[in-house]
Amino acid sequence: MTKPFSEWTVLPHGKLTRLEDNLLSVTGVLHMPPMGDVERRMTVVRLGDGRLIVYSAIALDESEMRAIEAFGTPTYLIVPSDIHRMDAKTWKDRYPALRVITPPSSREKVEQLVHVDDTFVNFADPSVHFVVLPGTADREAALIVETSRGTTLVLNDVIFNLANRPGLSGWLFKAIGMTGDAPHVPPVIKLRLIENQAALRAQLDLWARLPRLQRMILSHGNIVENDAAGVLARVAADLAA
Repeated sequence: MTKPFSEWTVLPHGKLTRLEDNLLSVTGVLHMPPMGDVERRMTVVRLGDGRLIVYSAIALDESEMRAIEAFGTPTYLIVPSDIHRMDAKTWKDRYPALRVITPPSSREKVEQLVHVDDTFVNFADPSVHFVVLPGTADREAALIVETSRGTTLVLNDVIFNLANRPGLSGWLFKAIGMTGDAPHVPPVIKLRLIENQAALRAQLDLWARLPRLQRMILSHGNIVENDAAGVLARVAADLAA
């Protein structure tokens, strides 16, 4: 596992993509020996008054950082699990006024790097909600974002959507279940993260029935924009198997 960064460290990444008027996404690459490169995603949500929520932070080059600053004021840094703390300290160093939020069971490890302000947050905006995911023993946080076009779920490690890849590293990723042909819960995530599969399954089923569900943004892999409800229902059913 790559060590968390103590200085602003820009690794290969793409360009910010605007998914909605209040929603940005960008992917980067993290080198994780011996497996190889892993895609990771940062999501930025703008509240109605211009405050920004940064979910699973990634250090970007200066042109992309200026684009974020033009989008709004970085206010909340969501560290969605203790694994996703790589850039937490450097973001807090860059924006000292950021409020750092992480789930209760992730707080101890995150605070090894950066002060945590709270384990829950009310954004004072009805369009965005912070959720500590049931079934994960308070280790994983999600966001529910409402827009004029529908509902977006922002999830971290509980569902992966990384495509299969060639070569030895590709074989290894597929063998341990990190990649696949469809969104899924990798076996290693079930072992490390999920304490109560029934509770998580119930939450996924509930989200699958959201009337305006439009997409799922995942920290690892492609955004799910085609039948997000069906994908959630299938993943929930797989947990029951």
